[in-house]
Order: sequence, then C-alpha cells, then structure tokens
Amino acid sequence: MSDAEPLPPEELERRLRAIGAERYHSLHPFHRLLHGGKLTRGQVQAWALNRYYYQASIPRKDATLLARLPTPELRREWRRRLVDHDGDGVRPGGIERWLRLTDGLGLDREYVTSLRGLLPATRFAVDAYVAFVRERSVLEAVASSLTELFSPAIISERVEGMLRNYDFISADTLAYFAPRLTQAPQDAEFALAYVKREARTRAEQELVLGALRFKCDLLWAQLDALHFAYVEPGLPPPGAFRPEET
Repeated sequence: MSDAEPLPPEELERRLRAIGAERYHSLHPFHRLLHGGKLTRGQVQAWALNRYYYQASIPRKDATLLARLPTPELRREWRRRLVDHDGDGVRPGGIERWLRLTDGLGLDREYVTSLRGLLPATRFAVDAYVAFVRERSVLEAVASSLTELFSPAIISERVEGMLRNYDFISADTLAYFAPRLTQAPQDAEFALAYVKREARTRAEQELVLGALRFKCDLLWAQLDALHFAYVEPGLPPPGAFRPEET
C-alpha cells in the first residue's frame, strides 16, 4: 500500500488503537503510583485538583465544536456530551461529581473552582486542547475525543485500586467514574464510526491519527507536570497547590 492510498477503515481503526496502546496515559508512572496506593493523601489531592480543570473544560471544548457541526444529528449527539458533563439542572453532571471527589479529599471547593492552585502546565495543556478543538477541522476535533476508546479500562483499574489502597477514599468519593463506564464507550463508538466514515483520503486519515497522538501527548504532559511537582523531584512552582504534609 502506497503512502498516498487511503487505508481501509479497519486498518485506520487498528492504527488508532495502536496509538492508545503505546501512548495512553494509563501507562504513565504517576498513574501506576496513584492506582497502586503509593501516593500520599496530599499527592492525590494535587491530582484531583489539577484534573478538575480538565474536567471543567470538556464542555467548553465541546461547545466550540457543537457550533460548527453541520447537521441536527451531529449536534444532538454532541449536545448529549454537554449534558453529561454540565448536568441538566436536575441530575448532576460530571463536573459536579468531580467536585464530590475533591470535597471527599478535604479540598475547599471554592479553592478548587478558583483555579488558584493549578500547575501552569495543567493550564497550558488544557487550554491547548480547547484551542485545538476550536481551531482545527471538525474531523480532527472529533478524532481528538478518541482517547475514550481506552478510558473504561483505566477507570476500572483506578476505582478498584484506589478503593483498595487508600483509607481516605470511598465509593461515594469516586462517584464520577461509574457513569463514565457507559458514557465513554457510547461516545467512543460514535466518534470512531464518524472518523472511519469521513476520513476518505490518506491525508485526512493522517490528520485523524495525528489528532489522537496530540490528545494522548496532552494527557501525558499533565501527568509529567504532576510527577515533577509532587513526586520527583517534588518542586511545585510558585502559586501552585502545596499539600499540607510537604
């Protein structure tokens, strides 16, 4: 097969899954420490606080994509994602459930939502993701969501490991994750079908693959920053959250 010839859809999917197998942040040393019970309460707090900005920014990036989608069918699909994270005014969404996690870890909610304690790298990485979805093609924006292909496995590992290894974690604290075990596969199935259908040229397929690599790198970079600031060498930058035990 020449470099200019379009990949069969099943080969495109195989290459997408291979990117996840190589680059998904479940492989990062910080996650191995987190799930294995090797972090202090303060280090877990730092993870949850920084991850809040990512969670809170998901509906922002989805709203920028929603405005560009050309059909009612596509807009309805992406509108559901907004509700999943923002809630519907009656049932809490993912952002509220994440705040239950930070509450359960003993973090002040106003401090979390103020974003005052964020690592600079967290802010830069998340803002880059929002900008990517806003500025790139619809095809690339949809493809960047395909990390959800790999999230159910890490969610199961995270919940099991954290409940087993931390006495300050409860099932209620981790309430964010249960709905994602059904929401993420549904989202991923739609996005995968879309890119396999709409990426018709080899150039478009390479854009799809590049978008997924970008998203994996972005998630990895956030954990690099957490590891540097709170694990080794343990140097949080000025203004960033500092756990009490350090």
